[in-house]
Amino acid sequence: MECEEAISLSIPAGAVSSLPDTDRNEAEEAHMAKNTICLWYDKDAEAAARFYTQTFPDSAMGRITRAPGDYPSGKKGDVLTVEFTVAGVHCLGLNGGPAFQHDEAFSFQIATDDQEETDRYWNAIVGNGGQESACGWCKDKWGVSWQITPRALMEALAAGGEEAKRAFQAMMPMKKIDVARIEAARRG
Repeated sequence: MECEEAISLSIPAGAVSSLPDTDRNEAEEAHMAKNTICLWYDKDAEAAARFYTQTFPDSAMGRITRAPGDYPSGKKGDVLTVEFTVAGVHCLGLNGGPAFQHDEAFSFQIATDDQEETDRYWNAIVGNGGQESACGWCKDKWGVSWQITPRALMEALAAGGEEAKRAFQAMMPMKKIDVARIEAARRG
């Protein structure tokens, strides 16, 4: 599908307008990041952004832009885009309709310092309608993939040799990463 076709599925020409909104962060509004990840949602960009910003540190809501007129996937006044930062990464949520779905080709990788932090993020995502996957991966209820990755795992894999091989073999059958099992495997 061509870019113009994808855009025309969701946003009519000239349909970008920012109406006053109480969630504006004036400092962020004054300076939009040069590189921003755009995540396509059916219609739940605002709910997803609020969940992410409440779940992860170094996160914040930004400008919410509403559609100035009807478009194929929504009506005048519906939330069209949501600017937000999740774990320090600038993002734009686009309510583009059901034409495109998220998949594992894109994921957020969240580095964790210990089992408690790993459990907190994993449980927040899976417990909010998400689903477990393998090797530290899970999906949120909007279909966005997350890698909840303890630093202990990355350090073990970076060590190389037999130590890395044992940690890797211990990780393979896991869903949520168990830090104690990774550390034990690393030690042999």
